[in-house]
Amino acid sequence: MKTASTFRDLEPEGPRVRVRFSGRDLMLREGGNLAAELLAAGVTPFRRTPVSGAPRAPFCMMGACFDCLVEIDGVTRQACLCEVGAGMEIAMPAAGRDGDA
Repeated sequence: MKTASTFRDLEPEGPRVRVRFSGRDLMLREGGNLAAELLAAGVTPFRRTPVSGAPRAPFCMMGACFDCLVEIDGVTRQACLCEVGAGMEIAMPAAGRDGDA
């Protein structure tokens, strides 16, 4: 997982909440788009494909491509369709399980 981001935070002010991604604590903007906030925090990849293990990260940011799949509190969801909330436990989904694309 990268530690630096090429994405710029357009709203650096505002309340931040602690979330955890694959064991790493992050402070993200509360209510922000989860995919955008993770990218701004330098998180990539979000998942790996089940067949080849190729890294994937958000592409369309509107729920069409499924490249931003993450596991949130034990449920596989599209990060681009989720808002950041306090205490979220986020991880890469287990490849090939539960219909993971």
